Amino acid sequence: MITNLKPYSAYKDSGVEWLGQVPEHWEVVPLKRLAWFKSGAGFPVHHQGDASAEIPFFKVSDMNIPGNEKYLRVCANTVSTTVAQGLGATVFPAGTIVFPKVGGALLTNKRRIAANQCCIDNNMMACVARNGNREFLFLVMSYIDLGQFAQPGPVPAISEGEVREIRVALPSAAEQTAIVRFLDWAERRIRRVIRARKRRIKLLEEYKQALIHQAVTGKIDVRTGQPYPAYKPSGVEWLGDVPEHWEVVPIKRAFSSMDYGISESGSDSGTIRLLTMGHLKNGQVIIPDTGGVDTVDPNLLLSPGDLLFNRTNSAELVGKVALFSGYVSPVTFASYLVRMRPTKENEPEFLNLVLNDASTLSRARREAIPSLHQSNLNPTRYGRLCIALPPKAEQQAILQRLREQTENIDAVIAATRREIELLREYCTRLIADVVTGKVDVREVAAQLPEEPDEEDAPWMDDEERAQGETLNGEDDHATLSEEDE
Repeated sequence: MITNLKPYSAYKDSGVEWLGQVPEHWEVVPLKRLAWFKSGAGFPVHHQGDASAEIPFFKVSDMNIPGNEKYLRVCANTVSTTVAQGLGATVFPAGTIVFPKVGGALLTNKRRIAANQCCIDNNMMACVARNGNREFLFLVMSYIDLGQFAQPGPVPAISEGEVREIRVALPSAAEQTAIVRFLDWAERRIRRVIRARKRRIKLLEEYKQALIHQAVTGKIDVRTGQPYPAYKPSGVEWLGDVPEHWEVVPIKRAFSSMDYGISESGSDSGTIRLLTMGHLKNGQVIIPDTGGVDTVDPNLLLSPGDLLFNRTNSAELVGKVALFSGYVSPVTFASYLVRMRPTKENEPEFLNLVLNDASTLSRARREAIPSLHQSNLNPTRYGRLCIALPPKAEQQAILQRLREQTENIDAVIAATRREIELLREYCTRLIADVVTGKVDVREVAAQLPEEPDEEDAPWMDDEERAQGETLNGEDDHATLSEEDE
């Protein structure tokens, strides 16, 4: 954490409740002094889907595309100058700050900077700096909670006029530059620590998966930590050799039934909870909070120990399996899922690990039949795939040992994820404190060493580089004009 930051020597009442006290020499001004604001234009469906024109046309959903974490560079739609004129869409310059202005997206308080000239749709608003320090303006816009200024009602919304009048604290031009410099330095270091924590999580997860893979494929007897005494050819090329006493069987032999789900569409008004592919997460079934259908054949309800197999989806998701371990009644499942009930000779949790192992998944997905937008892996093709299984007592012993070995790994992963959350919270709080004048960073900023550009920093991954890049050919540290509108 960054220490030794002191408050300013004198403060005054800002006259704005949510700002509170601000440094005595700072001004309190409406946002219209710093930038002009304009909403986007309607974007009819028949103009969407063209990615070959010269002007990006951003929608709120584009803010979530990987690579667009700070700077909007990737888009799903473009328009020509002629089409933009026909739509009455403003072409905003590079460096424009954009954000959602209506609905639930407004409450997320996401802010992005357009890397190039662009248009935006009518669910978004643009903020264009008045020949000034766009990075400082971006910081100011980022800490403002637009939700507290939004019009009340079932669908929150905010207008250009309302945004223009929001009052913010404004330091001098030199101080703006110092604040941007300090926060850029601080964010780099926080991102560096977060990246190291992410790397630790990735390595731990890889180690955990390798441990599970070795156990459920018989490469290592986890009870002894050594290979089994004797192996035999499985007769299946991709399985290779397996422990001599293990049985090689088709998947269908491990289950007493493999049943299709219901074909009715779910609705929030139903009393029976309907599981879909989205409820299969990390090998477990996540129970939805609300119901889905009113009636269903009792034979298509789930019981603890049932496995659900995703037979139809994208090539990356088909073959996904999850274990229904809790008891929440009644629960059913959609038609593109298959319920598989293990035989009494097998442990459901062990089968779940085997079927979700990378070697089994990759082989299963090779059996899927590709179609226009998805892959299909019916139970017949899936059921013919072979797996190797130890006796039930050994399955139980392996599961117990794996639980013991992975418990500490899971605890460290959870603690590391919490560290990342705290670091992000700290970063958000630091930005707010600095930009609102709660702490004085001028002296610290003046002593900071010069550092390489973000794209040259070897510790950054692609996502972090996208968040930290400066705009090519743009002067990001010019001062904000104080001319009124």
